[in-house]
Amino acid sequence: MKVAVVGATGLVGGEMLKVLAERNFPVSELLPVASEKSVGQEIEFLGKKYKVVSMDDAIAARPDVAIFSAGGSVSKEQAPRFAEVGTVVIDNSSAWRMDPTKKLVVPEINAKELTPDDKIIANPNCSTIQMVLALHKLHEAYQIKRVVVSTYQSVTGTGKKAVDQLMAERAGNFDGPRAYAHPIDLNVLPHIDVFGENGYTKEEMKMVNETKKIMGDDSIRVTATTVRIPVMGGHSEAVNVEFAKDFDLAEVRSLLEQTDGVEVVDDPANNVYPMPKDAHGKDAVLVGRLRRDESQPNTLNMWVVADNLRKGAATNAVQIAEHMIKLGLLKEKEAEAAV
Repeated sequence: MKVAVVGATGLVGGEMLKVLAERNFPVSELLPVASEKSVGQEIEFLGKKYKVVSMDDAIAARPDVAIFSAGGSVSKEQAPRFAEVGTVVIDNSSAWRMDPTKKLVVPEINAKELTPDDKIIANPNCSTIQMVLALHKLHEAYQIKRVVVSTYQSVTGTGKKAVDQLMAERAGNFDGPRAYAHPIDLNVLPHIDVFGENGYTKEEMKMVNETKKIMGDDSIRVTATTVRIPVMGGHSEAVNVEFAKDFDLAEVRSLLEQTDGVEVVDDPANNVYPMPKDAHGKDAVLVGRLRRDESQPNTLNMWVVADNLRKGAATNAVQIAEHMIKLGLLKEKEAEAAV
């Protein structure tokens, strides 16, 4: 397949290239796309060097699939142009997630909803992906009434500028370019994305709204507090979930163990529980600290950790493309004929 990666020079774009290679995605031709200032720059993929091309040149090449990680405004403007030439767009920004005409997909949960008419498909927010993956089988079994989630999110979720700020501060330099309003090293910022009129940030409201859309259930109540911490390579979440029905803790563990993409890491007696450093570089969502909330009935506490650049972004996007191949919505032989 002819594959475009839009935003190929960024943190998530680089991870997308890595995931495409690791998963042996059928790439016959790669089109790395980035901003005009990066055009002509070389990137490496599977031992071969490719020159970054412009958006217009990539669209003219009519790729079979374009995986976007270039920000919402770019996606709003450029994704329809790719779709018009028959390219399937999988977009990692927030631009299309809540558009009622676009699917918001975590493949293990709702890839079956994809159809040949879906030319622009939204990749959910990183924090939402890991949470709903851990919850969807439990929702089927016990019916979620309410979720209270607090996140502890890696600086990699903000991008390279934030990583540079953290490392500069760690080295004692507080005068360089800043991604955040405050120092991040040895600090915690209860502030991800911009604040809305209701006092919540956009990141918090993404978790509220995207959870309902992915699960296909508007009755699920969600409240979130999203927090940036000085960690690289993984988001962590404390999730408190109230069900309509009572549950057996052993059955909860069994359901999680049966969930594709989830790994149960839960042996607190031996200090075994999910940590960002253990999730780094992995595609699995790690779940542990499973215990009843003793303050009210039918309520579970859990700790959920995942690499936000992998399952939270790049891997989920590539998996969407893989599922489209399985569903016959992307066909290798057609791509070969076009070439």
